[in-house]
Amino acid sequence: MSLAPVIAVVGPSGVGKDSVMEALAARASGISLVRRVITRPEGEEGEDFDRVSAEIFEQMVLDGAFALHWPAHGLQYGVPKEIAEQRQQADALLVNLSRSMLLRAQEVFGDLIVISLTAVPEVLAQRLSARGRESASDQVRRLGRAGIPLPEGLNRVIEVDNSGPLDVTIDNILARLQPERA
Repeated sequence: MSLAPVIAVVGPSGVGKDSVMEALAARASGISLVRRVITRPEGEEGEDFDRVSAEIFEQMVLDGAFALHWPAHGLQYGVPKEIAEQRQQADALLVNLSRSMLLRAQEVFGDLIVISLTAVPEVLAQRLSARGRESASDQVRRLGRAGIPLPEGLNRVIEVDNSGPLDVTIDNILARLQPERA
């Protein structure tokens, strides 16, 4: 039995990664979401995730609970090792990853597809402001990171502009994930 590919969804803060992932999973049967573990403080929401303290996260790292883990924006993020079992039960798995972890993810998962989302700066700024999770200075810092390129050496990258309607983005991604055969 072959393992389902892992589809890493990446892009700058405010690009709509969580919305795109939820819409893809809703539209395409067989595509499942991977639930991350995050040290995000109480009161800060976002994607569906497992909230843990920094101390518990560090113990989870020591216990080998993660397939991948990394720091970003003052938080710790982890992809539980149970992703291996999930890969046996789905057609594909979607996971929100840091661009800095993509080469490591490709090593760990083998079959990795990267969906790199972009959006025009005005849309990113509007979305960051609307979600209300970051201070104005944090928003400026995150917007400054928007143009960071993907690492070299990735096997399969699908670049998609998510500045417009979500349905258009999902149509574009699905067409590129499952191209029609002639």
